[in-house]
Amino acid sequence: MQYTFSPRLKMTSLVLILVGVLIYGIGLYLNMQDKADPTYIENLVKENPQEFYGEFQTAEFQNLNHTPEAHEKHMDHLENQLANRPWAAFLVPSYLALGIAGAALFFLCVQFVANAGWSMVVSRVMEGIATFIPVGGILILIVVLGAAMHGNHLYHWMDTSLIDPEGGNYDKYIATKAKIWLNTPSWLIRSFIYVALWTIFMFWIKKTTKQLDESNGDRKVFSKLYTRAVLFIVVFSLTTPAMAWDWIMSLDPHWYSTLFMWYGMVSYLVSSVATMAIISIYLKRKGSLPLFNDNHQHDLAKYMFGFSLLWTYLWFAQFMLQWYANIPEEVQYFQQRIAQYGGYFWMLAVNFLAVLLIMISSSIKRRSTLVFVMGFVIIAGHYWDFYNQIMPASVGAFHNFGFLEIGALLLVAGLFVFVVFEYGISKLNLEAKGHPYFHESKIYEYPF
Repeated sequence: MQYTFSPRLKMTSLVLILVGVLIYGIGLYLNMQDKADPTYIENLVKENPQEFYGEFQTAEFQNLNHTPEAHEKHMDHLENQLANRPWAAFLVPSYLALGIAGAALFFLCVQFVANAGWSMVVSRVMEGIATFIPVGGILILIVVLGAAMHGNHLYHWMDTSLIDPEGGNYDKYIATKAKIWLNTPSWLIRSFIYVALWTIFMFWIKKTTKQLDESNGDRKVFSKLYTRAVLFIVVFSLTTPAMAWDWIMSLDPHWYSTLFMWYGMVSYLVSSVATMAIISIYLKRKGSLPLFNDNHQHDLAKYMFGFSLLWTYLWFAQFMLQWYANIPEEVQYFQQRIAQYGGYFWMLAVNFLAVLLIMISSSIKRRSTLVFVMGFVIIAGHYWDFYNQIMPASVGAFHNFGFLEIGALLLVAGLFVFVVFEYGISKLNLEAKGHPYFHESKIYEYPF
């Protein structure tokens, strides 16, 4: 069964890209105007002192900033944060989109390794989503190269004065981390390695599944697919934590968390499964995925529900540390977000409460319209989650869901739809007839 990219959907994706570029361009122009105004930051600080010198700052920090020299340094820091906003606005949707694509390939490999039968009807949807990996990787690398070439100040640990023991800005914590992990050359090399590995495995696995179809389920090809799937599960499990450390956690180089990597991985997974459900339901309605039925949808909805609860557990496990562990780095991380970002806790209403109350029923998981809508709700909720991870550290009080954020979101969303459908879904035979468990998936019926 082949899908032809709908002209209407293609036009929608292209319009999203063009409108996104236009809106982002307007936001970039306004940001440049703000940076050119010498009184812009000073006026903001006077109008909202709590936003810039709030309780999330330590008493020691506030005392230090009463000196003229410290005040000047702090103003330089605020100028860097204002300049960071276009980059941070672009990083949020790019990081989410790359994660969705990578998690789709990971989820597909888990199905292969587990010898799962139910999912083979939707396996080509997973492959189609994974097609975005190279494009998503390029988007991230644009930000990474910009930081490494000092085109932005997202990662302030790159300031070499922080690791100079003879300088006035010496920071022993960052200097120690620079020896082990946080230094620009190794950080840049690792970033390219992550994208290269994911891209290679995406092409590798798609090539093998095509060979499986062409060989009518040859056992040697099936064994090869199993081996490659195992390898990517290992690669994904190792690179995802490292990506979270390098690209997100290092925005707050003094902060640390032992479960942040799993927290980010589950955000990827639940958003990816939601995307699978949306595309599968769409293809079913277009008549291109006729074998997809309520049973397959029920299982996808189960994963949406289960991963949402797992995300909530990890979020709470990380959040509650500030109440009982008395770790200053943990406390300041959350205090800043609570003080500066009034909608911080709203993501719990979307990612936990809405999913729990609406999708807990087994019968509701079979209502395609509701699952379709909840898929978008979940993706929006995790966009807000990544927004709250990235923006406070990179732009601080200069955050705002304005032209830059809306433009970047529309641009990446349009690119995602175009690439996934033009170079993924429409190029694949949506029926994985060569897979030994495809027949089992066709007749699969949820037992409860």
